[in-house]
Formats: sequence, C-alpha cells, structure tokens
Amino acid sequence: MSEHELHGGISRRSLIKSSAIGSLALAAGGLSLPFSLRGAAAAVQQAAAPHDSVVWGACSVNCGSRCALRLHVRDNEVYWVETDNTGDDVYGDHQVRACLRGRSIRRRINHPERLNYPMKRVGKRGEGKFERISWQEALDTISGDLQRIVRQYGNEAVYINYSSGIVGGNITRSSPYASLVARLMNCYGGYLSHYGTYSTAQIACAMPYTYGSNDGNSTSDIENSRLVVMFGNNPAETRMSGGGITYFLEQARERSNARMIVIDPRYTDTAAGREDEWVPVRPGTDAALVAGIAWVLIDENLVDQPFLDKYCVGYDEKTLPEGAPANGHYKAYILGQGDDGVAKTPAWAARITGVPEDKIIQLAREIGSTKPAYICQGWGPQRQANGELTSRAIAMLAILTGNVGISGGNSGARESTYTITIERMPVLENPVKTSISCFSWTDAIARGPEMTKKRDGVRGKDKLDVPIKFIWNYAGNTLTNQHSDINKTHDILQDDSQCEMIVVIDNFMTSSAKYADILLPDLMTVEQEDIIPNDYAGNMGYLIFLQPVTAPKFERKPIYWIMSEVAKRLGPDVYQKFTEGRTQSQWLQHLYAKMVAKDPQLPAYDELKAMGIYKRKDPNGHFVAYKAFRDDPVASPLKTPSGKIEIYSARLAQIAASWQLEKDETISPLPVYASTFEGWDDPQRRDYPLQLFGFHYKARTHSSYGNIDVLQAACRQEVWINPADAARRGIANGDMVRVFNARGELRIPAKVTPRIMPGVSAMGQGAWHDASMGGDRIDRGACINTLTTHRPSPLAKGNPQHTNLVEIEKV
Repeated sequence: MSEHELHGGISRRSLIKSSAIGSLALAAGGLSLPFSLRGAAAAVQQAAAPHDSVVWGACSVNCGSRCALRLHVRDNEVYWVETDNTGDDVYGDHQVRACLRGRSIRRRINHPERLNYPMKRVGKRGEGKFERISWQEALDTISGDLQRIVRQYGNEAVYINYSSGIVGGNITRSSPYASLVARLMNCYGGYLSHYGTYSTAQIACAMPYTYGSNDGNSTSDIENSRLVVMFGNNPAETRMSGGGITYFLEQARERSNARMIVIDPRYTDTAAGREDEWVPVRPGTDAALVAGIAWVLIDENLVDQPFLDKYCVGYDEKTLPEGAPANGHYKAYILGQGDDGVAKTPAWAARITGVPEDKIIQLAREIGSTKPAYICQGWGPQRQANGELTSRAIAMLAILTGNVGISGGNSGARESTYTITIERMPVLENPVKTSISCFSWTDAIARGPEMTKKRDGVRGKDKLDVPIKFIWNYAGNTLTNQHSDINKTHDILQDDSQCEMIVVIDNFMTSSAKYADILLPDLMTVEQEDIIPNDYAGNMGYLIFLQPVTAPKFERKPIYWIMSEVAKRLGPDVYQKFTEGRTQSQWLQHLYAKMVAKDPQLPAYDELKAMGIYKRKDPNGHFVAYKAFRDDPVASPLKTPSGKIEIYSARLAQIAASWQLEKDETISPLPVYASTFEGWDDPQRRDYPLQLFGFHYKARTHSSYGNIDVLQAACRQEVWINPADAARRGIANGDMVRVFNARGELRIPAKVTPRIMPGVSAMGQGAWHDASMGGDRIDRGACINTLTTHRPSPLAKGNPQHTNLVEIEKV
C-alpha cells in the first residue's frame, strides 16, 4: 500500500473507472482516434473541464474529537481527502487535523458494501437475509407497525436504542435523546427513554454525589501544573486528533516541566515515550490504590486540612453530616476505625492492586507534596462493576490534597473543554416520563414488567408496565456489537414475538443491522448540510460547516427526510409539529440565527459557510472546574444537598439502605474500594484466570470505520497477553488463539508483550462480530462483547464491560 493510497489518494479501480468514462465520452462525440492520440485528446478534454471542487466536511463519529475535512471532488466523486489547513501550529489556534480514520472517509463514502436501497427482512433476525423494497412500502410498514404497537401497548413500549455513530452531528445527531427520531416520537406521544451512556454511565452517575456535577479543568490548564497523574486516561488513542489534546499535553508539560504518571494495566500510547512513570494496576482495583495512597497522606500529615475543613463534608468526625453513624467518615475508613476495622495501608493495597508497597508510598509522597497537581481519570476505570466507587475514589486524591478549583489542579474527573455557542435541533419534551438505564434495554424486552425502581433502576415510576415492542436504531451498532453478551442478546432479539419491530437506519450492514425488520439507507454527514461544534479541544472552540460532498446516490436519504415522511403518515398534526414547515436547510438557518443572537461574535451564516471552520480561543484562558466555589463557597455553592464537596453522601446512604442489591454489589456513602463479581479475587479465576478488558482502538471509533481495509491493515485486531502468561500456555507472538468463557468464544491473533501486566489481557473493542449464530457461534471477527457480562453495575446500572474473566488457549 503506497502512502498516496493510504492517505486517501485515488485508487486504481477509480482510475480504471475514469478511463472508461473518458472513452465513452469520446465515442459519444463521434471521434475515432488512433490509440496514440487518445491520451492527448483526453488531456485536452480534462484541461477544458471545470476545476475540481474542495468541499468542507467533518468526521463526526464518537471519539471525543471533531475533525475538519477538506474533500476534493471531481465528477460527483470524492477522490482525495485532506484536513484542516487554517490556523497556526500553536495550541489555541491550531489546525484541527484529522487522524487516519477521518482521512480514510473516502473509503467509507465509496465503500462497495454501502446500503443503497430500503430493505425488509426475509429470514430470521440476525441471518442478514433481506429483499429490496420501495421507500413507500418501507415507510408505510414502519408507520403502520408503530401505530399498531402504540394502540396496543402504549408509547412506553417504543424505545430508541442507544447509538453514537453520528454523535458530532446537529440535525444529523444520533444520540437517542437528541436525535430527530426522538423529535418524531415526542410529536407522537413519546417513548421509553434512557439515562446514562455506554461510555460514562458510572462516572456520570457517581460524581454528582460528590460535586453536584462531573466537571474537570480543561486539558490546556496542564501548562500550569507541576504533576499530572492519569488514571486510565489515554487521549493518545481515544482523542488522538481534532482538538489535539495529546499534542497539548506534550506542549503543556514542556512549559511547566510537570512530571506525568500514568496508572493503567496497559502501557498505552499516551504513556509510550511521554510518561515519567508507568504504574500498572489490576483492573477494578484503582479505588484500593487510592485508599493505600490516602493512608500515607493521612499518616504523614500530607492532606490539606484547611481545605477539607472549609469545603468538604464527611472527611472526619467534625465534618460528618447529621444522621451519619459514628466513625462513618472517610478518615475512619482509611485508618481502620470504620465498620470493617481494616486499615487501608500500602501493604493492604499492594495485595489487591499488584502495585508494590514501596511504590504506593512513593506515589503518595509525590502527590501530597507537589502542587498544583492535575489528577484526572479516563472512562476506562469507571467502566467496571464497581466503577461508581472507583470514580469517586480517584477524585479523593484531588480533594485530600486541595487541588480542586485551582489553576493547574483538577477535580479528579476527565478533562473539560471550551465550546462555542451551539443551538441544537430541538427535540421537544417527551410526554413519557419513564426511563431505564441505556444498558438495560434487553432486560426490558425479556422481562419489562418485572423491572422495578429499586432493583433495576427504573426512573419516573416504580416499575415498567410493558416490555419493549418497537425499537428505533439510527446510526448505532449497539443492538449487538457494542452491547454485552452477544450470544444472549442474539437469542432475545431473534425471537420476534418479544420485540415485534426493529427499524435500523444506517450506512452499512453492520452486525446490528442484521437484526432489522426494516433496514433504511442513510446519507453520511458529509453528504448533507449541517453545522457542528467541537467536542474536546482544551481552550479552543470551533464550528465546522458541512456541505454535501456529492449529490445523493442510489436511494439513500437523509434522516430529516426519513423522519418527515414517517411523520406525514402519522397524521397532518404530527407532520406539522415535526417539520414546523421548514426544510433541513431552513432549520439550519433558523438555528444559526439563534446562535448569532446569543453570540454576536459569530460570523454571518454565509461567511461561515464559505470559511468551512471558525475557531475561537477561550477568552478566560482555561476552564477551571469549581473555581467559583473555591473562591466563595457561600456565594457559589455546589449543586449537592450541602452545597459542599460531599465525601460522605447521605443520599447514597439512603439508596444503599433501600435498594435491592446482590451480596457482591456495593453502594456506599463513602468512596470505598469494593471487590466485585468477576474481579481479580473471584473464585471463577480457577477456570478463567485472566482478567480481560477492552480499549479504544486507533483503527476504529468504537465500531465506526471497522470495515475499512487500510485501517484494518494498519492496526490489526489482537489480544494482548503478558509473556509470563503466554509462556505458561505455549503461546508465541502472532499465534492464533481462542479466548473464551462461559458466555462465548472468539478467535484472534495473540500480541505477546510486556506492555500489559501479568494476569491481565486486553483487546481493542469495536471489531465487527462475525459468527455463525446457527452454528458454533465462534466469533472470528474478534468482538470483545462476545465475552462481556450483561450484569449491570449497582448504582448507575451501567455496563461493566471491562469486568470479565477469560481463559486463552492456542488454537
């Protein structure tokens, strides 16, 4: 593969196609030329042709970046892709450069396996057997079944499946609560909603119990830090482009000469060549490591006692809230004076975490004596069965050392960002007030009326009344591929007497699309008009104005048209409420006018359209989470019941006392460490001795781009295993292995590497599931969710997709 081809150059097949088109044009003109003259004639013809156009677009998948693309178009075809060329090579006015994924978007647009026509299922769900139908039949079937199910079961039986394939869009956005599908359903009586996300369910649920929200300092504020401590935070792979977080991380550390400590079971690309120290830790034990560090901080008087006294609730006896038990405070828990009577010494933590005792002591002394310190966490540590406790525990290091609310410090959360004003497409209010965890929808199909508030996390009422009978799935691969326990999920979905209708709107026949009853071909974001903001970009915000890169091809349709046509069939009142008489272009102009009214600094609509990208540096320099609270806690209290940082949460104490929990599930008012199912000390390790977690992979954004050949070649799918574990199993680097547990089995090459700690294995998540579901069900696509548990976390009812035990054997 040449560099030209790898970065989006015109392919050999495209050249052959262009040559054929040229020959036909000559023939149509009645010319009969000798072969030697044909090249010259073609050159003259090309010189007389209009110049190529360059169209601004963007990669809008769910990676945390949002990258501008400049797409070169000729004869209604994209033949070359470049990225942002505006701004300087200085953070704050930097070029928003796309990574290899975004630069390969030509291969997505022109992929031979794109969906081109509406189709209906003719085999069993999951078999992938479909026949082409007309748009009229497709839309009539969808609207007819939707009306029937709402009449029979009510709107609570309709669910919009979690999806993030176009999380960066505005009009095209796929997030269920913010999509045009949600707007349509809110015009038609509502739908069963969800809370949480597959990315952040545990941390987003837990951190507000401590801070009232889940905010962190902007990454750019690292330039004011002296120490950076990253728990499971890997922006070099998760946010490796666009906003340039990794780039700024390097620049900021050069300016401040800050040391960087990476705490992660895997030696990530964020660590590689950048870190001062890598501390491997067993998955699911970060809270134990924090407790061991906290013991040293307390024992050696390295805590910021004035900060704890003034700003916090529940650190010690004098700040313990009324109604809390004696010795129910955090200090008592750490020193062994609480209910369990166990001192959380470095020796105690070392046995659990695999981090040596002397290393824990050294970490504590460095964290306790270096200020300001930027203590942060990615979303990997919280994606565990005890992830709610983990996220609050990591925040304790920032709290104990008084690094909250100051420049160069952080709250312990993930990095935040500056964004420019954006006016989102309004989705209206959902008349149905019931919601479930986004991870619990398969339960709501199989046992909906059994799901309750205190056992299953149902919100808005005490229990569900009906199961899910109709599913919308727009730009998402979470019906199977990104959900857990794929074999169990398959069995639930294949039974169409349970969920009676599944509508999928997508670009490809993904693993999830095979479960559609009606499958509709969507336009990509770069094939239609939209305005999208940055996601994470430190202290620079920007807007990208996307233009249709080519005319619509085959029978692919934009989501606005699809939903408008369904609305039309649901009645004139629904149609009018949904469209408000506007086209997609008119909606965009309407929304942008509202943005300019709020933010007069924005360029005019046509000016932004011509610019393609508009950038602005944060006028305040950097975002500092909870700065106003730190400056004046009385005038600017937090959104917690006490208005302070709640180390002890009375709300969590009440939940822990009233909810129905299993013996191995823990909800605690304090950010404690708790062992959990399928953890490092689970008895199941006798049969499945390796802990397995997934990581975000450079070849894909979740499963998006998972079918692009050059990306598959650049970063092949492998399972990481430590040399000591591999040697015991007779596995050499590159060997094909079987990874299995009681839930399923997959085949994958082994990557034998010291970059992962012993007893732990990992693989890139998002690979497309590929198994004969009527046969052996062995997944040869190596999708980690063949193996992941569908048991939710206790508080958020979120997905613990990094909490798994497996065995690995050579095939």
